[in-house]
Amino acid sequence: MHFLAFIAAAIAVAGVAQAGAGWLATRRFAAAPPSPAGPHPPVTILKPLCGDEPMLEAALATICTQDYPCWQLVCGVRDPADPAIAVVRRLQARFPDRDIALVIDPAQHGENRKIGNLINMLPTARHDALVIADSDVHVAPDYLARIADTLALPGTGLVTMLYTGLPTNPSLAAQLGATGITYVFLPGVLLSRLLGRQDCLGPTMALRRDTLAAIGGLGALVHHVADDNVLGRLVRARGLQVRLASTMCAVTVQETGLGALLRHELRWVRTIQTLVPAEFAASAIQLPLAWAALAVAFSVGAPWALGGFVLVWAAQAAMVRGLDAQLRLVQSGPVMPAPIWLLPLRDLLGLVVFAASYASDRVEWRGHILHTRLDKVKNEAISDGAAQRRAATNATIGESSR
Repeated sequence: MHFLAFIAAAIAVAGVAQAGAGWLATRRFAAAPPSPAGPHPPVTILKPLCGDEPMLEAALATICTQDYPCWQLVCGVRDPADPAIAVVRRLQARFPDRDIALVIDPAQHGENRKIGNLINMLPTARHDALVIADSDVHVAPDYLARIADTLALPGTGLVTMLYTGLPTNPSLAAQLGATGITYVFLPGVLLSRLLGRQDCLGPTMALRRDTLAAIGGLGALVHHVADDNVLGRLVRARGLQVRLASTMCAVTVQETGLGALLRHELRWVRTIQTLVPAEFAASAIQLPLAWAALAVAFSVGAPWALGGFVLVWAAQAAMVRGLDAQLRLVQSGPVMPAPIWLLPLRDLLGLVVFAASYASDRVEWRGHILHTRLDKVKNEAISDGAAQRRAATNATIGESSR
């Protein structure tokens, strides 16, 4: 048991080091100058909706206050009785001078109902620059301008965006979910980009219509659970970059109970575990307080383990407050500072979700059951296809040179 305590303590120390690296990556992101101002072409924002979720109208209203010359908002639902329709109608009445369209179409094109909804909406899009944004995204007035500036950079095929967690209620579950997004997920994404990854983040995905056509259109995503991951892979396979916009948005965390939060987070982590198993296994060190707590348990409360737990907690608290200061999360948006007492609970919950991810490939999305195993097979096919295209290109170049 003492041997296990030392192992857990070592992982906790590694986790603190990783958190420090994430803090440095976040500092670098915050200090970087924004992308140079580029052309601001007309943009269509596609918002697939399903139900009147908490703060939906507030999230959609942030789009309607954009400081951008020309844009169109297309909202889509599949069910003619969907309560989100009334929300969109109120929005149209509040902002009569805005170009807001509503598509109601029950056609289902594949397993991924969100992408199926987008396929139904796309014919209504009037502009060539497309922004696909989740229904729960709250954005700043410069959201579209920052996206357009980044999309204009040479070699850019896809623009995505960092996001923080915004609890919609005061429950413990909502606070835990928001804390995990803002203080674990966000710095982890920035650190992974420093290490060379170019992941696409689902809440905001922006690209040109010709890029979407070149990868096979939305139909190439409709049979995948992790449509954002697949979109990023397909764009990179074309030799284009997936870039981060130099701003952030917030996504709502609406769960009121731990069961609902567990199901939501299991959907995330089982998808990641299926697609990048090695990286996912290594991500366990992102939970240093959980490992420090295990060291205390395995050592039966040894003083060195208790002292280590307190030190890790203090280090994590400093990292959290550092992120708040660097990104100005509280000052610039609707983000509340994370309670320091919540950090050990957040890490322990994360470890439970991590362990549970290996039990099954079953995920639940808006009441529908999907399986991530199919995404693994399909993504391997995408990777093989990209390798074949690169080989064909190299062979052509070689023939030309000879």
